[in-house]
Amino acid sequence: MGGVSFDGGSPPPSYPGKLTPYVLLTVLAGAAGGLIFGYDLGISGGVTSMAPFLEKFFPDVYERQQSITSTNQYCKFNSPTLQLFTSSLYLAALFASLAAGEVTKKFGRRISMMMAGFIFLFGAALNAGAVHLSMLILGRILLGIGIGFANQSVPLYLSEMSPYNYRGRFNICFQLMITIGILCANLINFGTAKISGGWGWRLSLGLAGVPAVIILIASFFLSDTPNSMVQRGREIEAKALLKRIRGVDDVDAEFNDMLAAKNEADLCYRPQLAMSILIPFFQQFTGINVIMFYAPVLFQSLGFGSDASLISSVITGVVNMFATGVSIYGSDRWGRRSLFLEGGVQMFIFQSLIAGLIGWRFGVSGNVTDIPFWFAAVVVVCICVYVMGFAWSWGPLGWLYPSEIFPLEVRSAAQSVTVAVNMAFTFIVGQCFLSMLCSMKYGLFIFFAIFVAVMTLFCYFFMPETKNIPIEEMTQVWRSHWFWKRFMNEPNDPVIKAIAMNKLRDRV
Repeated sequence: MGGVSFDGGSPPPSYPGKLTPYVLLTVLAGAAGGLIFGYDLGISGGVTSMAPFLEKFFPDVYERQQSITSTNQYCKFNSPTLQLFTSSLYLAALFASLAAGEVTKKFGRRISMMMAGFIFLFGAALNAGAVHLSMLILGRILLGIGIGFANQSVPLYLSEMSPYNYRGRFNICFQLMITIGILCANLINFGTAKISGGWGWRLSLGLAGVPAVIILIASFFLSDTPNSMVQRGREIEAKALLKRIRGVDDVDAEFNDMLAAKNEADLCYRPQLAMSILIPFFQQFTGINVIMFYAPVLFQSLGFGSDASLISSVITGVVNMFATGVSIYGSDRWGRRSLFLEGGVQMFIFQSLIAGLIGWRFGVSGNVTDIPFWFAAVVVVCICVYVMGFAWSWGPLGWLYPSEIFPLEVRSAAQSVTVAVNMAFTFIVGQCFLSMLCSMKYGLFIFFAIFVAVMTLFCYFFMPETKNIPIEEMTQVWRSHWFWKRFMNEPNDPVIKAIAMNKLRDRV
């Protein structure tokens, strides 16, 4: 029902070209922008479970941990200030992504990526040297600004540089880099937590500068995208670059579509706008960021020891990284929509199982003094299978799908909307999670499972397939969809007029 036939059943247009070493290296270097987001997702939860860090910046939480006599596992880390430390970054990223949209449009995708690396590097240095909570929060805000610029520009860069039949797997390299960043952060947290002297948290936060340096250096050597050059009136340079990245001289069809897409500002964007809002909203209400940036705290709250909680988060990080490879392999073969649907069903089943297991063992009171090994192992397995489902569906495709569905003229602004919505709800979930866990108990996992069910039904009925369709031809997808076509097939639509003129010219 959510599928699509292209222009009355005819196959989508194809462009000549091949996969060149130049575009391969360029895309991989650009995807490194995902490292800064992933590293921060992974590092925050580990640092906030380290006693020396809590003692210095959140003494109320530390004292509660030391003096608490209750065995209630749900409320051990409940602190609005601690939640603010984690979630302040995402509020900053929200506003930064809106500003990044204008920068990306006027100056190109590469400049935004360069700014992301520089600002994130400064924020990492500030956090590593923090001596007061306000200094720590300011560093987090700078990290957020860097992430806002990176998440706005990198998915666009990857979608525009990639050949249309490789766009899925190359764009998902951004999510792969996020998972690598998360895994590296988990491993670093496991090592720095054992450093004597209580300064390991500084090393964890300071090493965020490494991925920032990587994207900063890479951005100096990257070219901009042909689409961005066309948008800024540099058509001659754009066509020369397009020939280079496609490895052929015959790029007229693709280049002419770019020129046409530049003038599609008068189209109706209600279908695409609905997707650019709902997909990042649903992505955050899968509950995945609860698992990823609170993983050590969550496992510790579930009764795992400190070392065990960090090891468990490393395990989920490894699973997350390797499962993303399934999406790289399958997004251009099986399609985006089928992965969204399968991943949604899988996440719903195992999130429900997690809720049942925790509810059965902890009940409403959460008073448990002994966690048997078999129970801990089953919970970790269920979480890993849940993470797998996310890693090959809503994780990578939540960034890929919105970045490929808009015409060139509004693509940058639309990606800003996607990132802003994503960061807004990441902030809300991050700010509320520990309090919700304390008040809702195991019902919190049921809460997220209900959202997963709703979003899976949404994908089934309303999500058209976009695999192997050139990015500048994407308007036809919405025009052919059973529901969205009512918003697209307007008599004065300039694309409809252009199609009619082309058909008339072909007859003549």
